[in-house]
Amino acid sequence: MNTYVLIVGIAGIIILSFFFNILAKRTNIPSVLLLIILGMGLKGVLSHYKVIGDLDLGPILEILGNVGLVMIVLEAALDLQLEKEKTPLIVRSFLTALIALGGSMIAIGAFFYYIFPETPAYTCVLYATPLSIMSSAIIIPSVGGLTGAKKEFMVYESTFSDILGIMVFYFMIGADGGAGGGSIFWEIVLNILATAVLSVVVAYLLVYMFQHLQMQVKLFLIIGILLMMFALGKLLHLSSLLIILAFGLVLNNTDLFFQGFLKKYFDREKVAPIVHDFHNLTLESAFLIRTFFFVVFGFTITLSSLYDWEVAVNSFAIVVILLIVRWITLKVVVRKNIMPQLWIAPRGLITVLLFFTLAESSSQIEQFDAGLLLYPILITSIIMMVALISYRGEKVTDVLFHTVPILGKTNDPDQKEEFKKRMEQNTQRQDFDGFSHRGDNTDYSPSQKKEDQNPPTSEEE
Repeated sequence: MNTYVLIVGIAGIIILSFFFNILAKRTNIPSVLLLIILGMGLKGVLSHYKVIGDLDLGPILEILGNVGLVMIVLEAALDLQLEKEKTPLIVRSFLTALIALGGSMIAIGAFFYYIFPETPAYTCVLYATPLSIMSSAIIIPSVGGLTGAKKEFMVYESTFSDILGIMVFYFMIGADGGAGGGSIFWEIVLNILATAVLSVVVAYLLVYMFQHLQMQVKLFLIIGILLMMFALGKLLHLSSLLIILAFGLVLNNTDLFFQGFLKKYFDREKVAPIVHDFHNLTLESAFLIRTFFFVVFGFTITLSSLYDWEVAVNSFAIVVILLIVRWITLKVVVRKNIMPQLWIAPRGLITVLLFFTLAESSSQIEQFDAGLLLYPILITSIIMMVALISYRGEKVTDVLFHTVPILGKTNDPDQKEEFKKRMEQNTQRQDFDGFSHRGDNTDYSPSQKKEDQNPPTSEEE
C-alpha cells in the first residue's frame, strides 16, 4: 500500500473518531460502537478490493490494549478528587465494583458450565471474568452528562472494576487451576498489599522528580517511566496498575498527600501548570490509543459469528445475568435511587484485551465463539445509550434525529428551540439523592442545592 495513502487513512480515522466523540456527547451513542463498526466497514471494503489479505492483528491489538489500559487508568486517576466528605461515596463504589465483579464471575461461570458441560468449572469462571469487568474507557466519557454524586460514583466504580478485575484475572491465569480458592485469595491480598506499598513510594518519588525536571520535554518522559513500571510489574506478577493509579491520585491530590514534613518537598507553583498540561496530554493520548484499539478490534471481528442464533441467545442470557447481579448489588449497597446506574455497565477494551490473553493460556474452551464476546459489548453499550437518553426525559429517536438531520429531523428553528428548552428542563430534573453517607439526605451543601436548582443561564456561563 502506498505510504501516503496509509497516512491519509490514519489521519482520516483520527478525524472521524473526533466527530464520533462529538456525536457521542450529543446522543450518548458510545463512540466505541462507532469505532468498531468503522473497523468492520474498513475491513469489508479493503478485503472486497483485495487491498489486504489475512492479517494477524493480535499482537498489535495487545500492545494497543495494554498501553491504552495504562492511559485510561491514569486519566481516571487524574480526574479523582480525594476528599474526606467523599469517603462514603468511594467506599460504596468500591463495594459495588467488588460485589458485582465476584457475583458476575460466579453467575456467568455457572452459565458457561451449563452450556459447556465438559469444561472444568475453574476455566468457566476464568472465561467469565473479562465479561464481568465494566469498561471505564466507555463509562468515563459517557457519563459527562450526569452531575454530582452519580457521575463520581460511576467514575470510581468503573475504575475499581477495571483494577480489581484485571488483578483477579491475572492471578487466576497464574494459578492455572492448580490452586484452591483460599490460596488465590491470600495471594491476591498479599500481592495488593506489597504493590500498594511499592506504588505509594514510587508515586511520591515520581511526583518529586516531576517538579524538578527542568527540560521542556518531560511529560512523555513520565509516561515512558510509567509504561516501563507497568511492564516490569507484569513481568514480576505484581498488580502494576496500582502504581499507575497511585501516581495519578498523588499528583492530583497533592494537598492530601503532601502534609506535615512532606510539604517542604513539594512546590505547588511549579507543579500546578505541569499537572494541567500532563492531564491534557494523558487525555489526548488515551483518545488516540482508544481510537486505534477499537478500529483494529473491528478488523478482527468475523461477521459470521453474529449470524449464529444460539450464540445470540446465549449472549442475551449473559447480559441478563449481568444486569440481575448488578441490580442485586446496587440494592444491597446503594439501596435506593439506582437509576440510571443500573443500566450503565458496558463491556469494552479490557474485556477484549483479557480475552486475547486467554488465547495464550493453557485453560481453553474450544467451543467458545467470538460472538459471545462481541454481542455483550454491543448490547451493554446500546442499553447504556438508551438509559442515559431516557434518564434525561428524552425519546431516543428525538435525540438521534435532532443530532443527525439527514435521518429526517426537521430544521425548523422553533422546533429546535423547543427541543433545547426541553433538554434543559430534563437536565434540571435529575435527582442525585440516595448517595449520601447520611442515607436519604443529599450529599450537597445548601449552597450547592441552590446552585443546582438555579443553574446558570447560557449568558452567565
